[in-house]
Amino acid sequence: MAVASVSTITSASPESWQDATRRGFERARKTLRNITGLQVLEEKARVEDGEIVEFLVTLQVIFVLEDSSD
Repeated sequence: MAVASVSTITSASPESWQDATRRGFERARKTLRNITGLQVLEEKARVEDGEIVEFLVTLQVIFVLEDSSD
């Protein structure tokens, strides 16, 4: 029986929400194994002097927990 877990992370990019999502996923891959999917929960943008300077996303990364049986 597989058991999954969810990790919520926030990622940023000066380029786009898509790039912020990709950056967050790439970073999650360095720590989490068995990632099976992700969901973008929220998209935000930081604005300075009337211009978007940073795109932010909040992601839920879904991954299957490894079997701990010996």
